[in-house]
This record gives sequence, structure tokens and C-alpha cells, in this order.
Amino acid sequence: MTAAPLPPPELSSDQLAAVWRSQAKWWHLGCYAIVATAVVVALLEPPGQHGRWPTLVLLLGIAVAYTLFGRRAIMREEAVYAVLYQLTAWTCLLTIIALDPDFEAWLLFFCLFPQIWATFEVRPALIATGLALLALFTAAVAPAENPRAEVPGALVSVVISFALSAALGMFIHRIIGEAENRAAVIDELRSTRAQLAAVERAAGVQDERGRLSREIHDTLAQGFTSVIALSRAATSALDRDDVATARERLAMIEHTAVDNLAEARVIVAELTPGHLQSRTLVEALARLAGTVTEETGIQVTSEVDGEPAPLGGNAEVVLLRGVQEALSNVRRHSGARSAAVTLTYRPERVALEVTDDGAGFDPATTQPGFGLDGLQARAAELGGAVTITGGDGHGTRLVMELPR
Repeated sequence: MTAAPLPPPELSSDQLAAVWRSQAKWWHLGCYAIVATAVVVALLEPPGQHGRWPTLVLLLGIAVAYTLFGRRAIMREEAVYAVLYQLTAWTCLLTIIALDPDFEAWLLFFCLFPQIWATFEVRPALIATGLALLALFTAAVAPAENPRAEVPGALVSVVISFALSAALGMFIHRIIGEAENRAAVIDELRSTRAQLAAVERAAGVQDERGRLSREIHDTLAQGFTSVIALSRAATSALDRDDVATARERLAMIEHTAVDNLAEARVIVAELTPGHLQSRTLVEALARLAGTVTEETGIQVTSEVDGEPAPLGGNAEVVLLRGVQEALSNVRRHSGARSAAVTLTYRPERVALEVTDDGAGFDPATTQPGFGLDGLQARAAELGGAVTITGGDGHGTRLVMELPR
């Protein structure tokens, strides 16, 4: 049973929109509270020239316009809702001022001016604020007995109101814009991080496939090669009625199969290679040399130069794999009668050298196989290098150097 995939993380822009939606209720409550306060004031004040009912109806018109259009404008659904609401609300307010000049119409400024900046972008909000103040200026000056006398005071009031409203509105818009930009950057960073994680996972999978390929090539494939060679040798012995030799080869096949099984289990468990379990690298090389000599008849010697010291699991694994790959190539391709494995310990490096007296090869025309490529990759991962030299009839020399 597979686990259900985790839901994708919520975008920061979505979280910001959710915060705005959660705050919108306070805008609604504030608007209705101010309109309700204006209604109470209209009921408590003496009725104007046209009575109090026109004022109450116009105040109700503002509340209805906010319910129908203003709430949607606050949520930035469509610009048309903002236009409809502002036109309706300001028309009602200017009509109240015209019909009842003594009414405390300034109470409605506390919701109408902020709503301009909450429902429009900066440029339309500046234009709407200017038009609203121009309309208020006209409504204050036109009915006066001496309009010219009212102009200076009203003009100063309009200019100050516009400056304060614009400064506050632009400041709020800047904060909101920075929050939106930050949310967009966070979303982009999250997306980039997710893409990088996916790339890293894919690279990890590819690296693991490469590692397993090298492990299989260096252990199981070579073991199976030995099994095939020993099986053919056993068949030839049986054809000659040499039962003793056939039994010896069958015993070697069983021994090789047991070693391969152990290597397979080690690969699955990602532990140290089987040849290094419970023994040092020097002992593992000597055992490997003896096994190749026994299986193939090629006289393989193992020598150590310098004082052996632990190198760490990775370095020892790479050195062991280097010997396995080199001896596998000696057995399959060189036609050699002897080979030598030399492990040299130096203060800053360790060197592995495998030589044989076989037919050699031409480096200019011979392409390295998967095993040698994998060996070079292993050494490079540890900061080391592998060099292979060989000439026709002069054998082959493989040298691997790793830093200590």
C-alpha cells in the first residue's frame, strides 16, 4: 500500500490573499458602523429644511451600495464594482450636503476616502481622491452667500486633505506592494527549491545506479566470468575422463558462487565488499591473487611497499576494485603467464600498480570499457587518478593513486 502524496504547500501569494480576506470583515464592519453612526446623528439632530428622511434614505443608499458593490470592490473582484460603488456613495454624500448643509457629513469621510485607496490602484485612486475633493470644494463654496470669501479656506482644506490622503494611501499601497512582491519572491524560491530538490533526487538516483552498475560489474559479472571459464574447464576435463580435475574445477565453481552470493548480499546491504570483511586490504589482495592463480593458472603475486595503514572504507574499496578489474582484464584479454600487484604506501598518497607480461594493447586505438571507466570515476571521487599504459607484446601497466 503506497502512501498518499502530500498536498502541495500553499503559495505565499495565496496566504497573503487569505490574510486580506480575513481582514476584509473589519472593512465591512467599519463601513456599516460609520453609516450607522451617521444615521444616529441624523435622528438626533434637528431636521433640516427638507426634513430628515431624505438624509436617512441617502445614508441607506450608501449602505446598500456598499453591500452590492463595495464589498466586491474591497475584495478586488472587478474594477467595475469599485467604480459603481464610489459613484453611488459620493453622489449620495454630495446630495446629503446639498439638501442638509448642517448635517455632520464629515463622518462619512472616514470610510469613503480609505475605500478609494482600498478599491483602486495608485493612479486611479489619486484621480478619484482629487475629483472627490473637487466636488466637496464646489459643494462648500457654491451655496455660500460670498463664494469668493470661502475659496481660500476651502482651497487650503482641499489641498491639505489631498496631500494627507495621497501620502497615507500611497504609503499603504507601497506596503501592500512590498508584501505582494515578497510573497512572489518566496513562491519563486519555493519553486526553485522544489526544482533543485527534484534535480538532486534525480542525480542521486543516477549516482546510485552508476554505483550499483560498477559494483555489479566489479563483483558479480567477474564472478560469473570465472564460473563460465571454470565450467568450460570442467567440461574439457570430463571429455578427457579427468575426473579429478573436473571435481577440482567444480569445487572452484562452488567457491566462486559462494563468494558471488556474499558479494550480492553485501551490495544489497551497502556494506564493505566481501573480500574486505574481517581482513585487511593487504590480506584481501593476497587472497584475491591466490584465487586468480588457482582459477586461471596465471601466476599472480602480491607485494606491499611501505608501512600498511588503514585508509578508510572508501579508499580500500576503490583499491580492491582496481585490482579486481585489472586482474579480470589480464585473465580475459592479455594472454599473460604472470601478473604482479604492488601496493605502495607513502606519507601523502597510496599507489596501486598491476602489471602483466601479456600481449598488451594500443591505447590509441583501444577504447576503455565500462569497468575501467567506472574505476576512473571511483578514483576521481576520492581525488585520485588512474593511468593505463601498454604496448603490443610488452604487457599492460595499471597505476591508481589516491591521496591519504
